[in-house]
Amino acid sequence: MTAAEDTSVGRSLSDRLEITRGVMNMFEGWGLHTEEIMALLDMQGKARHFAQYRYNKPLPDSPDLMRRVEYLVRIDDALRTTYPTNPGMGKRWLRQRSHKFNTNSPLSMMIGDGEQGMIYVLSRLDCTFAWDQSGSTPSSRQLNTQH
Repeated sequence: MTAAEDTSVGRSLSDRLEITRGVMNMFEGWGLHTEEIMALLDMQGKARHFAQYRYNKPLPDSPDLMRRVEYLVRIDDALRTTYPTNPGMGKRWLRQRSHKFNTNSPLSMMIGDGEQGMIYVLSRLDCTFAWDQSGSTPSSRQLNTQH
């Protein structure tokens, strides 16, 4: 099969492999177990079969999975922005219980609530994402005072 034939949603095989490697490196940085990764990505199957994605097989190019990957990458970016001088803090933050998450950890909320949990966590980390989700727009008064 050529790279051109392996584009179920329009991504080339090399692009999908690059995305997969980046996401797996992110998960490794977060210290996630295979079962946690599979739950975040909503992937079924045996954990031992998941190892193939760490080496030479791209993640499936389904719209649902890619949307989850996008949320997770944005969460990782927001953690880097929130803790710029301590790269390991994101790993800790993901597992730490918080009243902001009903005494759950952000990771358990994302696993338990799926995509909606990811949106909730991302909105707590990234105010621009929360603003976009709210549908808010600057009023004409705010626009006039910025000049």
